[in-house]
Amino acid sequence: MVALPFCHFEIKTRNPISRAYPKALLTLGDHIRKNRLDRNLLQTDVANIINVDEMTVGRELNHCEPLTRHVPKIIDFLGYVPENLFPAETLGQKIKRYRLLHGTTRKQLARQLRIYEATLRQLELDKGKHFPETLTKIAGFLKSLG
Repeated sequence: MVALPFCHFEIKTRNPISRAYPKALLTLGDHIRKNRLDRNLLQTDVANIINVDEMTVGRELNHCEPLTRHVPKIIDFLGYVPENLFPAETLGQKIKRYRLLHGTTRKQLARQLRIYEATLRQLELDKGKHFPETLTKIAGFLKSLG
């Protein structure tokens, strides 16, 4: 109902930001929550998109790391790779980044590279000394990816 028929103006404001909106994007859960709220999606919607249980999204993945097989779908949902969570500066970080972004387990990648899973784990942690042949094999693999 208009109080004064000759007064035709509207006051538009933005809706207040939800208290659930993350102040900083420190975890993968923060990225998911921000994206979900920006797109006005329910946690159920995100669970269906990522193909996880609704309770998993309910925690917004802040309490644990997602399963490797879910990371590619999470990245697709976000539409970007959170660089602060998937750094690629060291050889180990590059290996882990590749593995997670492709949804490959450590065991699967170790088989593909024909190295021990424990060796791959040590490489991802940037620990231990490794045979030059192993390092050459890893570097060649990463280089072939582009």
